[in-house]
Amino acid sequence: MEVFDTIIVGAGAAGLMAGAHLSHQKVLLLEAQPRVAQKVAIAGGGRCNFTNVHVDASHYLGDSTFVSSVLEEFDNRAVLAYVKRHSIATVCEKNDQYFCAQSAKNLIDALLRDNAHHTLKTNTSVKSATKKGDLFTLDTTQGTYQSRHLLIATGGASYPKIGGNESGLALAKSFGHSVNPFESVLVGWTLQSPQAWMRDLSGVSLRATVRVGEKAFTDWLLFAHKGISGPAVLSASLYWKRGSVSIDFLPDFALKELSHHPKKLLANALPLPHRLALALLEALEIPNVSYKSLDKSALTKLSLLKAYTFAPAGTFGLSKAEACRGGVATDEIDASSMQSRIIEGLFFAGEVVDVTGELGGYNIQWAFSSAVCAAKALAKA
Repeated sequence: MEVFDTIIVGAGAAGLMAGAHLSHQKVLLLEAQPRVAQKVAIAGGGRCNFTNVHVDASHYLGDSTFVSSVLEEFDNRAVLAYVKRHSIATVCEKNDQYFCAQSAKNLIDALLRDNAHHTLKTNTSVKSATKKGDLFTLDTTQGTYQSRHLLIATGGASYPKIGGNESGLALAKSFGHSVNPFESVLVGWTLQSPQAWMRDLSGVSLRATVRVGEKAFTDWLLFAHKGISGPAVLSASLYWKRGSVSIDFLPDFALKELSHHPKKLLANALPLPHRLALALLEALEIPNVSYKSLDKSALTKLSLLKAYTFAPAGTFGLSKAEACRGGVATDEIDASSMQSRIIEGLFFAGEVVDVTGELGGYNIQWAFSSAVCAAKALAKA
């Protein structure tokens, strides 16, 4: 049986970038789906937001020392140099994210060109993986393969329609690794009955600040049939598990400015979409009268427009999530190489690792950084 230097399970952002940096090895890439890099293809509205100006550990949920070490191996400047080397035009927009100027396909094609000398098998799922002696043996739906090293880059469980699943966690567990279950993040929130009034505002959007603990995100908030969404909510959802969140519906407005329009009805004086202003006043039991007519109790309630606090019921789920929280425990992975501390020759990269970035290109950056970190170690192995 042919023995490969490295088998990479998963041909998404992490798997392809790792393969691109293993030019002198005999590599087999196994992809369960009919097409590679499907999440890359849909990221950023089809243009792939692949990194950000502000990449550092503060934008990730995970062990900060571990994250910093891995990001340093292939930072945002290195990613930009890679796309420039492949003559991919880029633009920086929307909260300092870098996008492909034309299409994510340009980036995927570049990654495929860099893997052209490797063996790529699509529609190939791994049923089991074992290690005996110095060799890994993988039993797949298309046959059995062996290698000296194994890189698990299967991604997370979001977007199950295009292949998101927990197969990587199952493989990691089969080798004795601890894993934290995947949970949907970068996703909208569903509502409990006291916030049912929000559902009647479907289609309304505004700039707001959403707070979860010490984290705050100011961006667009969108009311939807299922609950609330939009970039501000998606970003905050990374840090929410259960409990209360807070919304400032007027992040750029001080309530004392209402005194400049003392005779206007509140719903007209507040710089909010009119439907939202009326709904908020009703939900907070504030009369829609002029500012000067408000009594002390109503003024106290009005302050809640800057800190409306409630507990979401849950999330929109994995089918709507842009990423997952959870993955292979990082205390069992060497940050300098992404190699398992349990099984020599076993490596991890990308979303299968328990590190998740905020909205804005951070997760593809993580996929690339962790992949190159692993590839550098594999090239020396």
